[in-house]
Amino acid sequence: MLQNAGYSPRPGTLRPGLAADIGAREHPRVVATYGGIYEDGGTERAIAKVVGRLVAVSDDPGLKYRITILNSPAVNAFALPGGYLYVTRGLLALANDTSELAAVLAHEMAHVTANHAIKRKQQADQAELVNRVMSNVGKSPEAIEKAIKETQMQFARFSQEQELQADDIGVRTLGAAGYDPYAAARFLKTMGDFARFQSLQGETSQVPDFLSSHPNTPERVKRAILSARKIGAPGIGRRDKASYLADIDGMLYGDDPLEGFIRGRSFLHKALGISFYVPRGYVPENSPDAVLASNGRGTAMRFDGADLSGFEELEDYMRSGWINGLVDNSVRPATVNGLPAMIGSAVTDGWSFRIGVVRIGATGYRFIFASRTPNRRFVDDFERTLHSFKQLSPAEQARLRPLRVKVVYAREGDTASRLAVGMSGVEAERRLQLFMILNQVNKATRFHKGDPVKVIVD
Repeated sequence: MLQNAGYSPRPGTLRPGLAADIGAREHPRVVATYGGIYEDGGTERAIAKVVGRLVAVSDDPGLKYRITILNSPAVNAFALPGGYLYVTRGLLALANDTSELAAVLAHEMAHVTANHAIKRKQQADQAELVNRVMSNVGKSPEAIEKAIKETQMQFARFSQEQELQADDIGVRTLGAAGYDPYAAARFLKTMGDFARFQSLQGETSQVPDFLSSHPNTPERVKRAILSARKIGAPGIGRRDKASYLADIDGMLYGDDPLEGFIRGRSFLHKALGISFYVPRGYVPENSPDAVLASNGRGTAMRFDGADLSGFEELEDYMRSGWINGLVDNSVRPATVNGLPAMIGSAVTDGWSFRIGVVRIGATGYRFIFASRTPNRRFVDDFERTLHSFKQLSPAEQARLRPLRVKVVYAREGDTASRLAVGMSGVEAERRLQLFMILNQVNKATRFHKGDPVKVIVD
């Protein structure tokens, strides 16, 4: 965690110290949700270079901040009361220069200086009170639902106003600190491109990302550009690209090794010594609790582990009650690459399930496929995924390494296509698209000798 000392509450909070109390209370939950704290000298230097300059020209230079880099591939940054600011390593990998990082931090600092978090809490408390009162009085269900929806819409509008205000303050702060004020609009576009890159492949993060809490619309980008034009024409301000890329060179990218690796359509876990792959059309996503995937046509998959130490027989575990709606005569034994397994089906709440559990010692590895409209392909996808599960050999485990951001230097006339060839951790047909997003270039870009670019390697 980076600090520039303690936090002094601003006038106007509900009581002295309230903001700091809220931030301190929520901090452990945030850290746990986002995979812990990411400790890396380069990324900490990148942030330290920016914070002091931004604070000095902010609307309240007396405020102090605690900045935490979160160990998550999600692209996000946010602020809590008490000067707690957070940025994920996923966002740091996506940013292309210091000015873009500064744009994000300036936006989050604006939320703090404008006391947005406290105001948001007051608004939420008011909405909760209205909901509770309306639910307790003897009005019709329709009237209750209408009142609740109205308070929810008011809260949504309030948050949107805060975001736009933070945009304006952030761009102004960015320019005052000497950074390129157009970086805010530029990075908003990059985040939008990356979100589309993920959504087109069916990827949906299990923790909120920046755009889920900071709506990204063409109008918002235009507004950021207009705010920048009030400061000056394009081309002003520092970007510090080379310095920034040097600081994030070698940074962890994607999944934390302790949670396993996603490689294309495969999931591999070095410590557990296991792997499996999902069928074409599915894009697996890793999380601390499970591997999830969807084919975009109504079928969802979950893979996780369970403690079987209390069950001598796999069938006893399958029938132990953890599956709702289990079809009794569907439970049958199987063998998956030499490992004992049990397969079953379930139907509940309009969903059909196929469940497979593979046993290694006292651990059960569970595959659960779900669909509202099951068909032959649904069953085939389940069978194919289950039977792809295997134990890794020592040699395969040794070859597994985490993905990292690597800065390479172009040769004269290099193209995006040539530089993207060596990318790892993504299917071949998607490498060029990811490279272009990470480096804010297109297929027609011709690089000059020595131009630094980001690639992802293992």
